Amino acid sequence: MDCHALLETKVESKTVYQGKIVNLRVDQVRLPSGSISVREVVDHPGSVGIIPIDRDGKVILIRQFRYPVGEALWEIPAGKLDPGESPEECARRELEEETSYSPGCLRKIVSFYTSPGFSSEMLHLFLATDLAPGCGRPDDDENIRTYHLSRETVERMIENGEIRDAKTLLAFAWISQGGFSR
Repeated sequence: MDCHALLETKVESKTVYQGKIVNLRVDQVRLPSGSISVREVVDHPGSVGIIPIDRDGKVILIRQFRYPVGEALWEIPAGKLDPGESPEECARRELEEETSYSPGCLRKIVSFYTSPGFSSEMLHLFLATDLAPGCGRPDDDENIRTYHLSRETVERMIENGEIRDAKTLLAFAWISQGGFSR
């Protein structure tokens, strides 16, 4: 497919907000037709998600309140990349911070854009096994609970609509397709 026929080129860019986690810019772009349009872009440094499997074969999920959606969500451990940090380093750090476990084996599964219609965030998904106890150090503004759940329990939670976080749903779609045994 000729992707040049789809290319939008930046004409002008203005940063309208600079935050601790994200920046927001408004760009004017030239469309392939030659006309000009506006794109609002959330610049994000990237993130990781980790599927931790304990020695009993249970998945470790976290539960935390997510202010933007106004509720506590079930999620795989995750976090944003720090400047200069590799996705693997971030995955190891976030897993220990949020679950108090260190991975003996950490395998990258896939990288994907979380919401490419408005955000540059690329999430790198990892599988963590051979877990060893570590030191939990959640960020000062995080209130997290950790749960060890069977795959069957997680599957029921997905079917019942209790799990609605996209990275977590993608992680379990991968597991249910036999990804864990690969």
